[in-house]
Amino acid sequence: METGPPRLDFKLSCHDDETVGDELEQILTDTEAPYFKRIRSASWVELKLLLHLAAPAVIDYLLNNVVSMSTQIFCGHLGNLELAAVSLGNNGIQVFAYGLMLGMGSAVETLCGQAYGANRHEMLGIYLQRSAVLLMATGIPLMMIYIFSKPILILLGEPVNIASAAAVFVFGLIPQIFAYAANFPIQKFLQAQSIIAPSAYISLGALVVHVLLTWLAVFKWNWGLLGAGLVLSLSWWIIVVAQFVYILMSKKCRNTWKGFSVEAFSGLWSFFKLSAASAVMLCLETWYFQILVLIAGLLENAEVALDSLSVCMTINVWVFMISVGFNAAASVRVSNELGAGHPKSASFSVLVVTSCSFIISVIAAIIVLIFRDSISYIFTGGEVVAKAASDLSPFLAVTIILNGVQPVLSGVAVGCGWQAFVAYVNVGCYYLIGVPLGVLLGFTFDLGAKGIWSGMLGGTVLQTLILLWVTWRTDWNKEVEVAKNRLSSWDDRRQPLLQN
Repeated sequence: METGPPRLDFKLSCHDDETVGDELEQILTDTEAPYFKRIRSASWVELKLLLHLAAPAVIDYLLNNVVSMSTQIFCGHLGNLELAAVSLGNNGIQVFAYGLMLGMGSAVETLCGQAYGANRHEMLGIYLQRSAVLLMATGIPLMMIYIFSKPILILLGEPVNIASAAAVFVFGLIPQIFAYAANFPIQKFLQAQSIIAPSAYISLGALVVHVLLTWLAVFKWNWGLLGAGLVLSLSWWIIVVAQFVYILMSKKCRNTWKGFSVEAFSGLWSFFKLSAASAVMLCLETWYFQILVLIAGLLENAEVALDSLSVCMTINVWVFMISVGFNAAASVRVSNELGAGHPKSASFSVLVVTSCSFIISVIAAIIVLIFRDSISYIFTGGEVVAKAASDLSPFLAVTIILNGVQPVLSGVAVGCGWQAFVAYVNVGCYYLIGVPLGVLLGFTFDLGAKGIWSGMLGGTVLQTLILLWVTWRTDWNKEVEVAKNRLSSWDDRRQPLLQN
């Protein structure tokens, strides 16, 4: 019998995670065994751990993404204008709220994970409520952006007809803002306890309901873009309510959810500072390629450019969700092994998870190139858009490959506590190099969407190389000591989990 909760709640076939972690470290430090035998045995142990971590997370993120993507597909079959409007609404306005809310909600992942590991189970529910309060408050100014999305998009130079149509769709997404505010804290609350599979089942059920309601709203009831937006908002609220009902009913959460408490309104300023810091790195990541869509709206023949980029970006995001699952796995594996004092296991885990994600991304890129001429017909029947999307497919393939490495390295950074460093790297590579270079190539050299994308790829390549170099040069023994010092500094009397 275990005396306390394990760090991971998955039912591993052989041992609990701590035993497996010890086994992995023993294998890697056994210098008497042949080198290749050690690598083979260690790889098998690590791959089993990754499977139980990454697979449910990938499924959950994919299903959540398909909910939004299906709306884009349905609206795309209404016409090119509707597809451009939904693309601009999703990638230009909605993703701003998504990135901010997800970034702020990610603070719950850190705090709840620390509290769960420290056996302070009752604090998980408090952190969940504090985050939800802050995110709901943040949703109010975000709602103003949604309400005035049309003049904002026009001010940014988007065509009036596309901005007008996008504003109608975005208006239907206002309830989704507050669904995000509730969903992300709940999601991280569950992930901290390694409860991932129920969220995946809930997302699958919500997807089925969403597809049916969107089909009725768009094609049978003729509610248009506003109806599509409202259905998308409703679907996210279904996910939120179902997850919260699970928390109330599940025995797994009875020690971490003790009901609503007035403590949720205390310590909000410290919690806000930590949430804001957590949001910076993720927002810089999330918004980067969405800026590509906004800039493309300034090109001549913006409708075709937006439609073709919409097709490519939707496919890219879909594949990116796989990398996000590996990102979560990398963060958990590295932080767990560093906390357990296993430097070789932490280093080996980085190698295995990055290799797995890279191989999958290469396969996805090859599939994109094979079906480059027909892939856009999933979203729209226009031949002009199909040709434009086909021309952009090599850029999409390179992006997919880079996204097979870069998000995983970001997960490693989170596991090591390098968020501030990565934020500086992102600012420099993305916004001081990538975006200006993309604008220069796209407009000054008249390369259009290809030029914009090329410049922004340059920023991603540079950022990935920097993270690879830093990870390669990492002294994992030193990182173990840093982790031990961080843990030893915890003091219950000062609520250290809220300290910056």
